[in-house]
Amino acid sequence: MFDSIIATAESSLSWQIAAECMGSALLMGIIIALVTALTSKGNTSRGFIVSLVVLPALVQTIIMMVNGNLGTGVAIMGAFSLVRFRSLPGNSKDICSIFFAMVVGLACGMGYITYGIFITLITCLVVVLVNYAPFKTRTEKSQSLRITIYEDLDYTTVFDDIFSEYLNSYEKVLVKTTNMGSMYQINYQIEMKDPKKEKEFIDALRCRNGNLNIQCGNAENTIEQL
Repeated sequence: MFDSIIATAESSLSWQIAAECMGSALLMGIIIALVTALTSKGNTSRGFIVSLVVLPALVQTIIMMVNGNLGTGVAIMGAFSLVRFRSLPGNSKDICSIFFAMVVGLACGMGYITYGIFITLITCLVVVLVNYAPFKTRTEKSQSLRITIYEDLDYTTVFDDIFSEYLNSYEKVLVKTTNMGSMYQINYQIEMKDPKKEKEFIDALRCRNGNLNIQCGNAENTIEQL
């Protein structure tokens, strides 16, 4: 059932088999892209969706060109290693989607089209079921808060009373110096008691930190990065 169509073909690769493998890779790439767009709730760019469509076909083509040649395989591996340094860091879900597309492309490149379809359908089904399962993670209600303070303020306790009044929970994620060491920048992961009081909460923080920079936004874009 999961036999390779390349292994059962003649020694030379025909254009019919190449077209079948590429068409299957593109079809599975479209399925992966649609599932990713469906479960991302508008947080995925068009460029990323296009990349997921094309990536399986590109990987499939490369695997067919290598075709057991060790030297070519090493050269391709070196070319892939350069891509990492020209790409922006993504969250764990985006990286998983890219790896998913590459696995499907690898299966098609080796001729295991039926197995590639099996992987695509089962994995997409699991992704959809888990994404719409009736449970909530902490980051769905969380926000990322970034506060800048002067160096003479004790950042460990300076906002405790304000946090207790407006927040259900908070966690300090990162502390770093800025402005040549004359200021601190503190990153928190917070959960508001009442989202409608966000402006009132930020105004209270501004009075405490001397009206320096304060940022508050979606936690998924900053906390979930690998």
